[in-house]
Amino acid sequence: MQVLRITLFLAVSTVVLAQSAPAVQPPGQTVWQMQDSGTTAGLRGIDSVNGTVAWASGTGGMVLKTTDGGAHWTKCAVPDGDKDGATLDFRGVQAWDAQTAIVMASGPGEKSRLYKTVDGCGTWKLMLKNADPEGFYDAFTFWDRKHGFLLGDPVLKTPFFKEPNSLEYHRGERFGYVERTLKLRRFLTLSTIDGGAHWAYWGTDRGYFTEDVAPDGAAFAASNSSVFVPLQALPYCRPGPEYATSRSWIGVGGKGGARVLMGFSNMTDVCAGPKDKWPDELRFAWSKGIPVPLAGGTDSSGIFSLGFRQEANQRHIDEVRQTSSVADDHGYLSGIAVGGDYTKPNDSTGTAAWSADSGRHWTASTTPPHGYRSTVQWFGPINAWITAGTNGSDISRDDGKTWQPLDNGNWNALSLPFVVGPNGRIARLNTTAITKP
Repeated sequence: MQVLRITLFLAVSTVVLAQSAPAVQPPGQTVWQMQDSGTTAGLRGIDSVNGTVAWASGTGGMVLKTTDGGAHWTKCAVPDGDKDGATLDFRGVQAWDAQTAIVMASGPGEKSRLYKTVDGCGTWKLMLKNADPEGFYDAFTFWDRKHGFLLGDPVLKTPFFKEPNSLEYHRGERFGYVERTLKLRRFLTLSTIDGGAHWAYWGTDRGYFTEDVAPDGAAFAASNSSVFVPLQALPYCRPGPEYATSRSWIGVGGKGGARVLMGFSNMTDVCAGPKDKWPDELRFAWSKGIPVPLAGGTDSSGIFSLGFRQEANQRHIDEVRQTSSVADDHGYLSGIAVGGDYTKPNDSTGTAAWSADSGRHWTASTTPPHGYRSTVQWFGPINAWITAGTNGSDISRDDGKTWQPLDNGNWNALSLPFVVGPNGRIARLNTTAITKP
């Protein structure tokens, strides 16, 4: 909801920090090493390419980049800076290298947009602008350079790709859009297969969709991580990595409670023609809303972030699949959902839950994080989950069953080893300050 997004920004900027003592760093060491961002903008977006190259984004049209691990952050040109770019709130960023990145602006109506740079942020190209006054972009992600997914607030009008015929496919023609008015309001879920040049309901209008959660549901533009879409398996006629999966997840909240939608990418007969002519299109089918034991029932509560880690123990994967047929056979079994109520930043009740079967069932954390949390991520170098929010950060080494405090800082989003927050706050995780289990 548009008003809630504004309220959320104000709430996290003025939150009173909790006084609980950090529990896991050795004396004299700091878990998060602060860096000089050179700005006072509220930072909501962060994407670490490799720990050396990283991009950050925030209010006032702010986009930042580092190529030396955060020792120096450089301000980028403001997208549409000669127009209204300085009024945009960039809550999400995804980058591939020091030259190429896409940023997402979140706001009511046309304030929600996507911009792309291919020259290191010297210039930007508008890729997508929301034309629906009721629309609001919440999160986006790419699982490779071509394929992306975008989540927005529930709407009644949305663009679809016109259904192509085989001749259009074989001629390689770009077919156009058609706007449809839906019978039921549903979350905006757009996809792209050409690097963001074109977005529409392409492959997402088949089978059951999100009508059951849209009427009383809300998505949150808090950290660009309420959607988790790992590398997806392409059609069988197109080779791809063995670890690619066909699962994806969306976390929502609102008056209907915290719920997860599990996505299943599937192929129709797109491989029936010449392999070099057919587009690598994925069709998404979504489950009904799966209840998650997080704080819910209000417009300010629910799931704000979720993630899954991939494991390689095939025996364990096979065991889980014997009791849960929807469990991913490529190893995405262990998942974490975090959130709570952003108007109650110091309340730890209902702030984290875990799943061991790809999100089919969820259990509340026995020892939850010490407050509302807006972001969570698995960090392989220390074999642990990190979560953060407006009153600090926490760590879990047992896949979300229990959490220990890391600090009491004010944070919005993670892309490890980096974390960002209001007033230009950027820090890097100091792994040496985290004691071994």
